[in-house]
Amino acid sequence: MRDDDAGKLRALVTAPVRGPGLEQLQALFDVVYDPWIEQTPLRIFNGEQLAERLTDEHASVVICEADECKGAVLDLPLTAIGSTRGDPTNVDVAGATAAGIPVLHAPGRNADAVAEMTVALLFAAARHVVPADADVRAGRVFKDGTIPYQRFRAWELDGRTAGLIGLGAVGQATRWRLEGLGMRVIAFDPFNDEATHTIEDLLAESDVVSVHAPVTPETVGMLDVAAFERMKEGAIFVNSARAAIHDLDALTAALTSGHLAAAALDHFEGEALPTDHPIIGLDNVVLTPHIGGATYDTEANQTQMLADDLALLLAGERPQHIANPEVLDA
Repeated sequence: MRDDDAGKLRALVTAPVRGPGLEQLQALFDVVYDPWIEQTPLRIFNGEQLAERLTDEHASVVICEADECKGAVLDLPLTAIGSTRGDPTNVDVAGATAAGIPVLHAPGRNADAVAEMTVALLFAAARHVVPADADVRAGRVFKDGTIPYQRFRAWELDGRTAGLIGLGAVGQATRWRLEGLGMRVIAFDPFNDEATHTIEDLLAESDVVSVHAPVTPETVGMLDVAAFERMKEGAIFVNSARAAIHDLDALTAALTSGHLAAAALDHFEGEALPTDHPIIGLDNVVLTPHIGGATYDTEANQTQMLADDLALLLAGERPQHIANPEVLDA
């Protein structure tokens, strides 16, 4: 499938892309750019719809983020599938492998973005930023005859211990930031030799517990009632990863009882938190709607990573980030 005028392969790009990587993509391909997040209403193609769009565009390369690359998509004679995700969960990698289609992805694309968000959430939770802001806006600076200094006193993070659950790209990006704040950082990660603590010891030792693990059968629900009871009294819990890793009701109970001082969450099952959930009524909790990776830099990073790997692939060389390298050896 080649564009008649420029003699280039045509690429359908439905993920948000930007920066120098976009210019590189445009040099490599005849780019049809139609990002899913800029559609109103929001649009996510299923496999049949994406296959139809690829056929209509005469495209042999697809770069996607949320659209489903499976089913009929894999029946097309594609040169490559590029998923801008760190883990290409929107792609049927096994099916692509069977069809001989390389699947490229962008691990660590949002590591710095999520690490920055983790620090923001931690400060917001530790220093009562959200309820203090609410008091100012509502004219309650001297609420119930008190002064803000009384209501919002807190311990500083400097000198405290932060325990990271997961020491991958995001965990490592978070580690040096917290160390820069003067915190002692420990970690649990069975796949990283630099993580020297068991989960039990980490929970018992940490003033702050921050989650940076992927969702796997081993991590789903790993932070349950017993885990929160094991945490230090007055500790702060931050999860900028995935909600499936913690038991929300158990966390709510630990906060309500006063065992935990505060929490900050950037993700919820189903991407939304029911408005009647008890945790919403707690003023020692900061809640954000899965925006940890929502930076323009993330988009530039993922674009550059895929552009570099597609250039390597077209040159007959091995891409750096390929989910199914065995297709290149066939």
